[in-house]
Amino acid sequence: MPPSFVALTLDLGPLLIVAKSSLYVSCSFDCVKSIESVYTGGCVATSKDEQRLYTTCNEDIFVLDMASGEKVAELKGDTETVTTFAVKPDGTHLVAASRSMQISVWDLATFKTVRSFKAHEAPVIAMDIDASSTLVATGSADSTVKVWDIDRGYCTHNFKGHGGLVTSVKFHPSKEKLCLVTAGDDGTIRVWNLGTRKCEAVLESHVSVVRSIDFTSDDDGAHMVTAGRDSVVNIWSWKRRLLIRTIPVYETVEAAGLLATNTQTGLDLGGNCARIIYTGGEKGAIRLWDMDTGKEIFEQKKELNAKHAFVDVQYLPQSQHLVGITNDQNLLFYKVTKRLERVRQIVGYNEEIIDMAYVGHDQAHLAVATNTEQLRVYNTKDLNCELAYGHSDIILCVSAHSKGSIVATGSKDNTALIWLVNMSAPPNQRVLCVATAVGHAKAVGAVCLAQGAGCPFMITGSEDRTVKMWDLSPLSSLFDSPQRAAALVSESGPVKLRSTYTFQAHEKDINSICVAPNDAVFATGSQDKTAKIWDVASGKALGTLQGHRRGVWNVAFSPVDRVIATTSGDRTMKLWSLSDFGCLKTFEGHTNSVLCVEFLTKGTQLMTTGSDGLVKLWNIKDAECVLTLDKHESKIWTLAKQHTEVHVATGGADSVIHIWKDTTQEHIDRLHMEEAKLLEQQQALDNFLSVKDYRNAINLALSLNQPHRLLTIFQEVMMATEHRHLASANDGADDSAQGANAAIMGSAAVDQVIGSLAPDQLERLLGYVRNWNTNGKFARIAQATLYCILTQYTSDAILSLPSAKDLISAVQPYSERHFTRLDNLLTDSFIIDYTLHAMDSVNPAGMEALSLDNDDSECE
Repeated sequence: MPPSFVALTLDLGPLLIVAKSSLYVSCSFDCVKSIESVYTGGCVATSKDEQRLYTTCNEDIFVLDMASGEKVAELKGDTETVTTFAVKPDGTHLVAASRSMQISVWDLATFKTVRSFKAHEAPVIAMDIDASSTLVATGSADSTVKVWDIDRGYCTHNFKGHGGLVTSVKFHPSKEKLCLVTAGDDGTIRVWNLGTRKCEAVLESHVSVVRSIDFTSDDDGAHMVTAGRDSVVNIWSWKRRLLIRTIPVYETVEAAGLLATNTQTGLDLGGNCARIIYTGGEKGAIRLWDMDTGKEIFEQKKELNAKHAFVDVQYLPQSQHLVGITNDQNLLFYKVTKRLERVRQIVGYNEEIIDMAYVGHDQAHLAVATNTEQLRVYNTKDLNCELAYGHSDIILCVSAHSKGSIVATGSKDNTALIWLVNMSAPPNQRVLCVATAVGHAKAVGAVCLAQGAGCPFMITGSEDRTVKMWDLSPLSSLFDSPQRAAALVSESGPVKLRSTYTFQAHEKDINSICVAPNDAVFATGSQDKTAKIWDVASGKALGTLQGHRRGVWNVAFSPVDRVIATTSGDRTMKLWSLSDFGCLKTFEGHTNSVLCVEFLTKGTQLMTTGSDGLVKLWNIKDAECVLTLDKHESKIWTLAKQHTEVHVATGGADSVIHIWKDTTQEHIDRLHMEEAKLLEQQQALDNFLSVKDYRNAINLALSLNQPHRLLTIFQEVMMATEHRHLASANDGADDSAQGANAAIMGSAAVDQVIGSLAPDQLERLLGYVRNWNTNGKFARIAQATLYCILTQYTSDAILSLPSAKDLISAVQPYSERHFTRLDNLLTDSFIIDYTLHAMDSVNPAGMEALSLDNDDSECE
């Protein structure tokens, strides 16, 4: 733990006093990474250099960095689902079609739409771009095929002949003779000559939808490979337009293609296999076939309990990867040169994030439970994800051991599983199921592992309202030696755990279980509005926490005190004493159910999440909320923290995981730097004023956003000028020349500074003028400044400011009021002139005589 500070903010303007303390109080969290949906089904494409990945996400297209999986850009659609798209081989443009029958061309340098036009009378299903990046072919549900000039945006060819949907289009790689091959759902394949605009051949061997067309590259496309849902792969002679061979694959094929010639697959091919066909389909496994003999070379072994099927498979020749796109919106990367070993996974769509926990030796991974039966382990650095198959129904809860290598999950399949996580192992051994706990009659909705170094155990709670304790001593060796897991599982399979005791704990479903840091007691929270404390050794009830008006969603023990926190659907969080089981504090602030809670900062703070989509940080001492984080768009089901508490992760119903970093120290350092910089600038401003360097003083006052100091400068300059003029008048000096050239603000330097302001500075100064103008005491300065601005800037320059209209509309009524007041004063001054003239006209001779008499008397 680094040196700690407590920030005490006093009402002293910009001054922040930071005092040393023995406790580090968090007050600032920033979102440093988000794991969100990047693929919701549909088309996927890669750039030719394999640096970028393009995926369909609802009505938009995401541009992802291939190495990190991070989103680079988002191509906004037209509110209709994207049906297909293709990327130019030169990587300059992307052509996309949607259900609105519109085709849009995107510039991939600026990520902006270049042009958009209507293509067909029905949605476009298939698309391909020729090798020269000039033409794009579109196959539609209206049974037509059209060829378009991409850069000019007009149709060059319109082919009719298919009797149904056009499901696949492909340009022949030969540049000498432009040909287009199309296939439909009637099983026919048509060859179109773009030069003669005629159909050269109709190939009728398939009896169902044709999904893939590819050409060999070693003989300039002399052979064509087609595959479809009739469970066969056909090989054709391109020159003779004849079927050479049919390979039965005994599964519905959704994708097929050819690997690069002489690709080394890591398989013993006998030296005779030069051309290899890959297929993927309903079995969810990639298979390799010898094109020349029609024999199956290799079938990828499907993972246990995996239910996915491939909807597409793409070949990346540079990196020698096959990317399988699954029907559950995942992208699986297989290394061709290593016997189709899975090396990477990108999860496209997470649905709801139900629960998660930090795992791994350095806790750089997140074990996540979603609305699926797979346990997903994310690498938070590069967003690579491992899918672990073991449950047969949705996973509801996750708990991780303090060492990070053991994870427990509970599921709707009425079981709990123990997983061993070793991210340094080979891909297929990184997350292994090492034990199963079978015994509950209904779904296991709560699970918690013991955190201490003693005899390991696990507590589970179920919808059947019972609690079970499971002895994990058969796995004790794995806690210290994770490397033994692979051997243990391969030898005897997962260990079947036995329960030590079982009892009914609550009257309704159990939502949460938490084991105390000393592993002596555990707590349960239930929908029956109570939380209960139990003895671990005997399972005996020690106390009941009553006070919530709705079901208890989550319970958490303090790491340092004998207290426990509970959250409830009654929008409150309560802190309870474990001595007398009384309520110590009630925290109110969420506008909906409080779903999750964690202790932070050595038990002095609490972080909660709620159905209102908010994350709140609380100080326990004064029960005050010191920070609210609002980034989720729906209820936040789960909250996970690292042991170091540097990072905290939240996930919820919006399918997004946000990772927050504690930036309190950086915040304090930044405030120190800003304070030091402010003091330096204040001193510089005082120095400029002392030497009457008004130019730099005004610029600095504007940059510091100090309107009062700027007002003082203008007042001093104008008063000094008036004093000089008054002194000259008393001395009888002729200052007519000076009056003719007098500056508006009293100083030519000040006028020059105002006339050379940057647009943002000018807008800020007009804001000051608006505020000064509301006070009659400062109206003169405001009007002089406004006059100086209006005489030195054009109306176009002023109106180009973002808030010009609002500022002008605010200045105008007060200015009219000031001018009305001046007119009234001028009118009232005429009374003084009238009085003086009247006094001069009353008996002026008598007044002179009286004056002479007074003079004579004084002489006597």
